[in-house]
Amino acid sequence: MDTFGLIQLAELIYEYCGIDFFKNLSSLEGKISERLKELGLSCWEYGGYLRVEPKEWDTLVDLITVNETYFFREESLLEEFRRVILPQYKDRTPDNPLRIWSSACSTGEEPYTLAILCEETGLFEAGAVEIIASDIDRKVLEKARKGLYNKKSFSFRTMPKEYLDKHFISFGDEYKVKDSIRSMVDFSCLNLLDKSIPEKITEVDIIFCRNVLIYFDTKAIKEVINSLYKVLRVGGYLLLGHAETITGMNTGFETIYAPSTFYYRKGEKYPCSSMGY
Repeated sequence: MDTFGLIQLAELIYEYCGIDFFKNLSSLEGKISERLKELGLSCWEYGGYLRVEPKEWDTLVDLITVNETYFFREESLLEEFRRVILPQYKDRTPDNPLRIWSSACSTGEEPYTLAILCEETGLFEAGAVEIIASDIDRKVLEKARKGLYNKKSFSFRTMPKEYLDKHFISFGDEYKVKDSIRSMVDFSCLNLLDKSIPEKITEVDIIFCRNVLIYFDTKAIKEVINSLYKVLRVGGYLLLGHAETITGMNTGFETIYAPSTFYYRKGEKYPCSSMGY
């Protein structure tokens, strides 16, 4: 495969969704080689194909993104969410619901986990919590909406049995998320580099953006964080993956340290317009 074609494709991918393959072109080659054979195109020709067939981006995104996830991932952060953050919003009602955005939801394990935790607290009446779940990959969103997971999949590797028995229905070889949980989550396709995110998402109280920023360079990270900052209400919380940090990037978020984790809060000190992006 020609290096020039790979570099051109890496540039198109970076412009489209911020994923950086420039330092790992061999990985990109491995992810797309079968698709190129299927289409009978060279890497250079594939770049042109994407321009005339924009729907091909859905296929490419599915090939290049990593969608490994599971229920109750990073338990220490979720415990902080359940024990410390959620009680701050206990007075929310269906007329003024708690709005949580799972911004890279993959096949749905994260937003359903958040819904289960909200339900388990007993703090909220029906309709008082809204979870927006988004991902750039339409294929994984189709699976997420169904709420069906194979019983032998790794999705349940850290799922507490009492929650599995309470919030799932046995459905042949699969477990199905109960409607009471599914109804709390609204799925949509969204590119985190989309400039119109503030209009599409509107204000939220809590954002989960876990294990996404590790695929971006500094410039793309700042663009994404700026968008998250805009939609998050003052005093709201941003929760990243354990291997991700924006501390020291002058984003307007203050870092909150807990015994086994850390996360971020949107303070009032830095208005969004002063971030210098």
